[in-house]
Amino acid sequence: MHGGDLKRRFFVCLVLAAPVLALSPMMGIDLPFRISFPGSDWLVAGLATILFFYGGKPFLAGAASELSEKKPAMMTLIALGITSAYVYSLYAFAANLLNGSAGHVMDFFWELATLIVIMLLGHWIEMHAVSGAGDALERMAALLPSKANVRQPDGSYVETELPQVRVGQTVMVKAGEKVPTDGTIERGSTTVDESLVTGESRAVAKTAGDAVVGGSQNGEGTVLVKVSATGESGYLAQVMELVSSAQSEKTKTEARADKVARALFYAAVLVGLAALVVWYFITLDFGVALTRMVTVLVIACPHALGLAIPLVAARTTSVAAENGLLIRRRQALETAVKATVVMMDKTGTLTEGDFKVIEVASSDSSRTDDEVLSLMAGLEASSSHPLAASVLAEAASRGVEAAEVPDVQTIPGSGIGATLPGGSSIALVNARYLEDRSIPYEPDGARGVRDGAYTVSYLVVDGAVAGIVAQGDEIKPDAGSAVRKIKERGLVPVMLTGDNDKVASAVAAELGIAEYRFGLLPQDKERLVRERQQAGDVVVMVGDGINDAPSLARADVGLAIGAGTDVAIGSADAVLVRSDPGDIVRFLSLAVASSRKTVQNLWWGAGYNIVAIPLAAGVLAPVGIVLSPAVGAVLMSLSTVVVAVNALTLKIGR
Repeated sequence: MHGGDLKRRFFVCLVLAAPVLALSPMMGIDLPFRISFPGSDWLVAGLATILFFYGGKPFLAGAASELSEKKPAMMTLIALGITSAYVYSLYAFAANLLNGSAGHVMDFFWELATLIVIMLLGHWIEMHAVSGAGDALERMAALLPSKANVRQPDGSYVETELPQVRVGQTVMVKAGEKVPTDGTIERGSTTVDESLVTGESRAVAKTAGDAVVGGSQNGEGTVLVKVSATGESGYLAQVMELVSSAQSEKTKTEARADKVARALFYAAVLVGLAALVVWYFITLDFGVALTRMVTVLVIACPHALGLAIPLVAARTTSVAAENGLLIRRRQALETAVKATVVMMDKTGTLTEGDFKVIEVASSDSSRTDDEVLSLMAGLEASSSHPLAASVLAEAASRGVEAAEVPDVQTIPGSGIGATLPGGSSIALVNARYLEDRSIPYEPDGARGVRDGAYTVSYLVVDGAVAGIVAQGDEIKPDAGSAVRKIKERGLVPVMLTGDNDKVASAVAAELGIAEYRFGLLPQDKERLVRERQQAGDVVVMVGDGINDAPSLARADVGLAIGAGTDVAIGSADAVLVRSDPGDIVRFLSLAVASSRKTVQNLWWGAGYNIVAIPLAAGVLAPVGIVLSPAVGAVLMSLSTVVVAVNALTLKIGR
């Protein structure tokens, strides 16, 4: 049953239950507002029949499934209660018709109606609390364009549906388009934004012979790509398979409520049968014995137990939202309490995920830093490259006006260059450009900027280095505090990144993370999570990119950064809406509080049954104590109220 079906059944049954509650007694108690008129008993029986078969269908079907697997649980316990109440009530209805005013046999129509309505409400709340999980696999598929420009034998290009593209064909990828398949560049050069796929925070220069990945974003150049993999063999398809496999494994975990319900089911059946036999031999009245057995089975109905976890889930979801957390899979909260390792992606999780200028420095005593920045901004003024945007933003923040630089040209694989009106040549290039032309430079920059930890570009004027600009991904303000608090909880923080060793070691050192892994692909991250799990660790994974989706799905608990991709969010158990690393700790605190309330509510819900079932069976009858249906109803209601109030007191820990 999906959430919409349960919602519809709940409201239909709520309307049907209202007359039943008004026209029938609660556990034999004649309530002040009870209404009676000729034929009202027939109306109650008819409405109860509709309630049983329509409202009870999800539970009866669920019970059949559980019993077929020989694993009776919550559905079986509910089905036992409503079936006992319905069948016995029909017997009571028939007996009362035959007996007339000679004697009245108590029915359970009131209990049947309330149980079905409450259980539908509980399961609807529960399903609604977890139904927000997005379809990560569909979102991954949407990353690929639906068509590709495929080269024909005569040299022309024809737009072709992507499923029809074959390995070995050549496709043309124009500027600004998405790369349709995995492949190798045959001709042309460009920059490719692979951040959504690989997690690498910088645009990557690509030229002939370089590999490209389907789903990545082409930059300013047009390239011809020879297809190496498509369809089920492509990179994204493999990532999707990892996500699907990991998600399916996680759904096999059994909820604690089902374990409690299973025990109560066996207890109710055994105690009920024992009560039937014992009371028959004591009274030699089968009617009395049957009433006692049905009372046991109806009292065992899990009113409070059925609401115990859904109410905590609903309250947890509300508290989480107030604290910038979106819970997508409730079970993650229970699992997070047992966590031993927190594995965090670097880019976008611990760092901002976009480039900013860290330092601009002149290498020429005849120029100031701002003059160097002015020339750089002039070169970058017409570019849409991510590095260009950060240079222009830095110039604007300093109030530096970009120099007039006409006819800027791309230097394939190296940078950009131009000739100034006075005849001077200038270029903003990478270190490879300098090395290829034997131009002297300081690898660490004029002021000790860590080459490798940042992207360093060099301003060359008339063949000599005139200045440098270092650009990097800044660490988020609360990242250090979050790491410290994670360690205070006794958890081990581990940083994962697709960046190089120098970048990883610099960030890890600044955050105080002793264990980190670098140069990782999606399958590497997923493998590291799996290895930790196999070693006995309970893993929390935090990430934001498509490259994190498999590891988010594989982890015991996956947390997606809210500013990340839809695919990562769809693969995660919870979303940190504010993209704040501090919310990792808040999630862990909420998990502890939610788990505590869940356990308390399970004890309240089951505790009522633990006490009421033996009393209903008459174990204390020798001393004159037998739980009457009326007292059982009061205890049942009290237990439900306690469970509800307890859930509402849940607050996030600090």
